[in-house]
Amino acid sequence: MAHRALTLLAVVSLAAWPPSRLAAQDTVEARRVFEANINAIHRRDRPAYLALYLDSPNFARNGPGGLQMGYAPMAASRDTTWPDSLIATDLRLIPIRPGVVYGHYRYRVTQRGITTNGVSERIFVRTPRGWRIAVSTAFGAPPGTAPAPIVLTGATVVDGTGRPPIPDAVVVVRGGRIACVGPRGSCPLPADAEPVRDTMDLAGRWIIPGLVDAHVHFGQTGWVDGRPDALDLRQRGFPYERTVADLERRPERFFRAYTCSGVTGVFDVGGYPWSWSLRERAERDLTAPHVAAAGPLLSTVDHYINLPDAKQILLVSSDSAARVAVRAHVARGTDAIKVWYIRRANADTAQQQAIINAAGDEARRNNVRLIVHATSLAAAKEALRAGAQLLVHSVEDQAVDEEFLQLARANNAVYNPTLTVRDGYRQVNLRHFEPHYPTSCVDSTTLAHARATDTIAGPTRTPEQIRQINEVGERRLRLTQENLLAVHRAGITVAMGTDAGNPLTLPGPSVYWEMEAMQAAGLTPMEVLVASTRNGARAMGRERDFGTLEAGKHADLVVLGADPTADIRNVREVRLVMRGGAMSTPGLLAPR
Repeated sequence: MAHRALTLLAVVSLAAWPPSRLAAQDTVEARRVFEANINAIHRRDRPAYLALYLDSPNFARNGPGGLQMGYAPMAASRDTTWPDSLIATDLRLIPIRPGVVYGHYRYRVTQRGITTNGVSERIFVRTPRGWRIAVSTAFGAPPGTAPAPIVLTGATVVDGTGRPPIPDAVVVVRGGRIACVGPRGSCPLPADAEPVRDTMDLAGRWIIPGLVDAHVHFGQTGWVDGRPDALDLRQRGFPYERTVADLERRPERFFRAYTCSGVTGVFDVGGYPWSWSLRERAERDLTAPHVAAAGPLLSTVDHYINLPDAKQILLVSSDSAARVAVRAHVARGTDAIKVWYIRRANADTAQQQAIINAAGDEARRNNVRLIVHATSLAAAKEALRAGAQLLVHSVEDQAVDEEFLQLARANNAVYNPTLTVRDGYRQVNLRHFEPHYPTSCVDSTTLAHARATDTIAGPTRTPEQIRQINEVGERRLRLTQENLLAVHRAGITVAMGTDAGNPLTLPGPSVYWEMEAMQAAGLTPMEVLVASTRNGARAMGRERDFGTLEAGKHADLVVLGADPTADIRNVREVRLVMRGGAMSTPGLLAPR
């Protein structure tokens, strides 16, 4: 098992305890033992760990497994189940009488990829051989229990609204939500508030809202095994049925890749029906981002990337079929209707327009948003006329015109440019993986597959073919960047999205590359940041819940080591991630 750093985030003020000089000294000694206990687990030093406990038959351990008495049985056991990570917060110490101190803290433990939260208690006693732990308990917290309150001080806050940064700011978090954010001195605690015993000094750091990737696919892997239409390896050890079953079974590896990268919200804009179930699961898991999901795509063309017993792409061949599909999605509680609007040269254009118009009308009748994949200017206009509120790709074939801009403004539509996803296909075409971002947050299986791009069999490319492939990619990127800038200058809302899950657009850190491409297109770092926080939450339909650092919203934020308003590349400098009030380091969140 890979060693992961264990983190102690608690900061305790001894001035809060009784004024007795002896009692204060006792709490100092109890705290010393507590920290040594955590450090021994950190080092996986069993002798040092055992030395802190009372060597007596009266030593007691209690937890879900029941009461266990005696030091000798614990010392004799060959316990090798060290946690992958442990975060301990909200330590409280209460002197009971001279030589006896009661304490408890909140913990978050990850072991074998499973994270649990709870409360652990200690009774510390003074013995002739020094202070020892006489009683130790650990009990899991009920689902939905909020993390401990905490105050973050000293950092510069960029709140995601586009307003100027707040230097030397204070962020108060209570009950998993932001209670107050503003300049130092602007957030007094109400007299009846729960005491906040944990304060973290973040001077020299920057705090931004959690990032939102407004275009992902949990039904794809980030490699070609999830898109055999890009490169078909189904007969070469990557059967598609097994690939999709593993995606459904293990979404937590992508959950963690996102939060490790500072992404606390994602919009799955098309996938298998099980993608809907990820929403509730992720909402309860503070190591996962919030998830919105559109479910299976309605498509104007048939496609073989399906399974015999489940479809992620539904062919709708008539306007009546489109209406039936929309109503079925609405019955499942979908967050949106996604149409994969592919206009083939030999297709019946009138029929296709009737399909998307029917989907838009039925979505409007049922008060659900219409999302459209449309990469040509003509298709994008038709989508907007049908009522599209989110375009999940750039216009790629020509420059956007005034008619397009007027339609987008009239719909109050969100434009999701996905500038970099095509380059992943270019890399597959050249059989060469070029990671443009750090991969420390990517799970080992996904990363191994991505690296295998360089060794899979494929046609040999001549230097001239390589040059042509690269030129096509560069031209497309320039055009989509120019269109993005035109859309942004026209006042249309832009939301960052990567299309993660597509080949070599890896879930999580691919957001950095996308954001940097948006900056290169001409958006300022602040404009890119707003597109990647507030506007992404709006695209998800969750703008009231997160996306900006404002009182009442979920405490989803990222602590950075450098100024993101100077250069959006500094968003890579993630130091801490908070999701729902629970603070972690990227190292603790990184999937195995």
